[in-house]
Amino acid sequence: MVAMGYSSGVAGRLRIVEKLGQLPWGLAFLITAVAMLGTGMLYSVTHGNLGESNLPFAHLIRFAMGFVLMLVLALVPIRFWGALGYPVYFATLFLLVMVELSGSVRGGAQRWLEIGPISVQPSEFMKLALILALARYYHAVLKEEDRYRRFWIHIPALMLILAPAALIFKQPDFGTTLALIASGGIIVFLAGLNWKVIVSALAMGMVSVVPVYHYVLQDYQRERVDTFLEQLSGSDPADSLGDSYQIEQAKIAIGSGGFRGKGYLEGTQSQLDYIPEQHTDFILTVIAEELGFIGTTTLMIVWAVILGWGLLIATRSGSEFGKFAAAGAVGIIGFYIVFNVGMVLGLLPVVGVPMPLVSYGGTAMMTVMAAFGVIMSVHIHRKEVYTPRGVVV
Repeated sequence: MVAMGYSSGVAGRLRIVEKLGQLPWGLAFLITAVAMLGTGMLYSVTHGNLGESNLPFAHLIRFAMGFVLMLVLALVPIRFWGALGYPVYFATLFLLVMVELSGSVRGGAQRWLEIGPISVQPSEFMKLALILALARYYHAVLKEEDRYRRFWIHIPALMLILAPAALIFKQPDFGTTLALIASGGIIVFLAGLNWKVIVSALAMGMVSVVPVYHYVLQDYQRERVDTFLEQLSGSDPADSLGDSYQIEQAKIAIGSGGFRGKGYLEGTQSQLDYIPEQHTDFILTVIAEELGFIGTTTLMIVWAVILGWGLLIATRSGSEFGKFAAAGAVGIIGFYIVFNVGMVLGLLPVVGVPMPLVSYGGTAMMTVMAAFGVIMSVHIHRKEVYTPRGVVV
């Protein structure tokens, strides 16, 4: 019995080592490179004085914890992800309801739930739970002949998206709401939609813009939209110290960086603290000013390779569940990147969306690393053909 237990333990460890060897380590290297860039930029934000701030150290520690989380999640087989899809989704939805009923308020937003000594933000868990639930749903109901023809199969999926989105929007957390809609919408789109449905949805969205602006958005959200529209039209009446201050300073930093940048630790906008929240949502301005167009473009190219790699992993999965789960995870990360860049450039409203792995923040870091864990799990188990009753290899 002891010998059998020992042999089983050795076999288990060998399987873990074998799976780790199958990881896309090139992708892991690029992820690490982006996080190291973030650490360096946070060091610059502290003016090179670690005695005053531990931002770079904290960022590095959080990334290390996230990297371990990514590896652990990557080892989880597809069948377990599929089994967890619905339970995790509905458990997180319940937590969101509890936040609405008895959540704690911080900074004017009711987003946290106190569970004993632990404070959790269920909206972050929902980003991953949603893509798993949608992937599980479409894997079970979607048939090839249903694609592009039957709209009704998408109704339950839309409900899965809208239920948590409505609860999170009410907290209010507009950025996370958009992230859920974007990542979930990608999965719905990939599941197959008739072009007439897509056009109709876009038309309904355009018609609903005015009612949503007047009757759904809160006052501070309308102010952000007004500032954004005034910036685009070039008729911003606000002075340089008004509502548009942050965007104006961001544009100055980006423009002053030029092609090569002013040099590391040499940015005036960043070193003199002209830009609010430059260590979180607006850290791209530090990169643009100090590393210039070359540094910023290099970061975008690396992100494009990472996202493209993730989509390639999705297409090579042997199961529909794996394809949808990986594509949804890529959607979460891609939304962060696109919206953050658009926000910093003044092309999108400022709603508090960080640059993944670069901006300072523990919650967003763990969410992104968990999404990478799902992508890598799909890669390792790409030969598994998941079915509702099990896995056929």
